[in-house]
Amino acid sequence: MNGRKIAASLAVVLAAEAIAPMMAEAAVNFDLQKKVIGLSGIMNTSNDGAWVTRGEFASMLVNASSYRSTVSGTSNTSVFADVPRNQEYASQIRIAAEQGWMNGYLGGNFKPEEYITLQDGVKGVLALLEYVNSDFTGDQSGSRLSKYYFLELNEGVNKEAMDILQKKDCISLFYNLLKTDTKSGTMFGKSLDCELTADGEINPFTMVDNSLKGPKIVRSESGLESYLPFKLKLANVYIDGDPVSDSSERVSVALESGDGVLVYYHSLSKTVWLYTIGTENENGRSAVSGEIENVVYNSADLMTPSAIILDDGITYELEGTEMQFAFSTYGDLRVGDSVTLVYTVAMDQEGNETRTVIDYIED
Repeated sequence: MNGRKIAASLAVVLAAEAIAPMMAEAAVNFDLQKKVIGLSGIMNTSNDGAWVTRGEFASMLVNASSYRSTVSGTSNTSVFADVPRNQEYASQIRIAAEQGWMNGYLGGNFKPEEYITLQDGVKGVLALLEYVNSDFTGDQSGSRLSKYYFLELNEGVNKEAMDILQKKDCISLFYNLLKTDTKSGTMFGKSLDCELTADGEINPFTMVDNSLKGPKIVRSESGLESYLPFKLKLANVYIDGDPVSDSSERVSVALESGDGVLVYYHSLSKTVWLYTIGTENENGRSAVSGEIENVVYNSADLMTPSAIILDDGITYELEGTEMQFAFSTYGDLRVGDSVTLVYTVAMDQEGNETRTVIDYIED
């Protein structure tokens, strides 16, 4: 298979798929937050009801910072007695401690498996916003909480100082962080390529741009691992449009389907989209492999193809100059060629289905 470079328009489509239809405003706000944080690479947003450990929170802080590109799988040194060099979040804990984002405990321990409290979470987030100890007087913790409320970092986080945080709280907390100006006056999210919409929310469409890579067909876990520039276990994974928490097991099931999976990935957010070839998803993206049986031209324009028919007998509509050109007499694809199509399915009020091609891979 020869992978084609993704068109800029597909990035918008992928981002649109990641954002559920917005119905009730309250539900929409969290859904938007969840998708933005997933795209940012700050955390895996699946299982958002889970409690967050101190080690996990250290990882979130690092992933939201400029240190995200330098963190390694293991730490060079063991900073805390209860955090060995090969501990899962050892490098992130070391960075968080060295930068003063998080503190350890008496006795030289970090307690990475204990849950993070709002009070400690606020300290870390304010530190990312460039606030230091000298910015707070008297009761440091109380003063930080006052700043937290003043900056409206609490929107969607209904917790008191000593309450422990769930993933959903951290999603809202870090989303608010992205929108907030640092002490020096720059919107924090700009460092992660975030932009605000007219109504003051993070625009997810600017986060998924031409840095999105794909499509490529893989048929084995080793092939997928070699294609991705990051570890699959560290990624936010979507399979056929749905987020998955146990990505290893679900990916294995998808790969065992026989025809393999179609892969797109986004390096910055460590997000991977997999589409099971041969599985049709009415609410998202689908992929199908086959042989071109016919190219359909509109009688009003004999130079521009309007659709193709594969050997499955199904018609796939062509929209947009790029897709129409690829299957025209000027393109490289001909009747009899093998191709894998990426397409969407739409149904009209009468129940008629239309399949529209948005990308392809030529065999």
